[in-house]
Amino acid sequence: MKKTSVTEDEFSVDLPCVRVSQPIGEFYVASIDAKTLIHITYADVRRLTGEREVDQYLGIQREVSPKRVKEIGRYVNTVDACFPSAVILSVPGRCATYNDDTRTLTLQTSLDGKDENQVNQMQIARVLDGQHRIEGLKSLAEGRPPFEVNVSIFVEMDIESQAYLFSVVNLAQTKVNKSLVYDLFEFARARSPQKTSHKLAVALDSDRASALFHRIKRLGVATHGRFTETLTQATFVESLMPYISDDPVKDRDDYLRGSKPVRAESAELRRTIFRNMFLEERDLEIGDIIYNFFAAVSGRWSVAWNAGGDGVMLGKTNGFRALMRLLRPAYLHLGKPGDVVSEGQFKTLLNKATITDEQFTIDNFKPGTSGETALYHRLMHELNLGG
Repeated sequence: MKKTSVTEDEFSVDLPCVRVSQPIGEFYVASIDAKTLIHITYADVRRLTGEREVDQYLGIQREVSPKRVKEIGRYVNTVDACFPSAVILSVPGRCATYNDDTRTLTLQTSLDGKDENQVNQMQIARVLDGQHRIEGLKSLAEGRPPFEVNVSIFVEMDIESQAYLFSVVNLAQTKVNKSLVYDLFEFARARSPQKTSHKLAVALDSDRASALFHRIKRLGVATHGRFTETLTQATFVESLMPYISDDPVKDRDDYLRGSKPVRAESAELRRTIFRNMFLEERDLEIGDIIYNFFAAVSGRWSVAWNAGGDGVMLGKTNGFRALMRLLRPAYLHLGKPGDVVSEGQFKTLLNKATITDEQFTIDNFKPGTSGETALYHRLMHELNLGG
């Protein structure tokens, strides 16, 4: 059992733990409830000091990303939130005592009035890995079930070893491919914007009559035997989801809790044009709209859309993203949210554009968001959609 003692100046907590021996040395594996973890930790953020030309660095942590913290803050309040990997902490030897008999690690303040390097209760443990998770846990709603975090605690670890461990954890790990993450929604039991977007990607990629047939890399890497894949599943899903939801994480959580997300009205519905169709489970009709739109695109600019060379961008990531941005104003020009706009309607609109197949080049529309935005604005202008 964990035992915690807190006064105005002093703090201690007893943590049942397992002592682990590895080449780097010994450390302790335990679990700490979120509030206690927040209370005793601090991140030694890497920063420049002094005014010398030579960079003098102190600390070993990266700057905290507010965007990442916000994402985690939302996530920790979902019904199936989980942090399976350990937060890694470093604790001064004077703040930690291990009892072999009870297999308990006691963490406490060091405020005896004699130590010139006194440690207060909010700086017992330095965070070597997990600062964003800890910051996100500060958004944990009152009344939530206990949220315990597994931690690996290193005691009296020198700063060189701390820095080395930080670099190993953060540089050696492989980032998960986003397309693989979305593909795993195939197995999700609950409805969600992520799962619907994944299913539509698979359907449009599998339909021989679709303009997107065999163009989508399901797992983010080339599929053996295919030579026409120009888009990743992540590109497709992340271009479609904003039309379904402003907060996909919350929507998924609502469905898991057995409740239905809120319908969109007025301005929100013009932004999330497929929102209410999704809530009405009209996924096939959303797929029909996307199918019709890209059928019109491939018919209007068939040479550029089907070009396989490096210089043409319409059927690749930049072109696709620009077209998906164009889909919303084009759809609203031709109908209202909930309507299934036909291929013929989209084709009539696109025929107003004066841009030719030969102009969809990376010289005219540079790689990156600048080229995507330039194409979007040009099409908006030529189609008289307000761009």
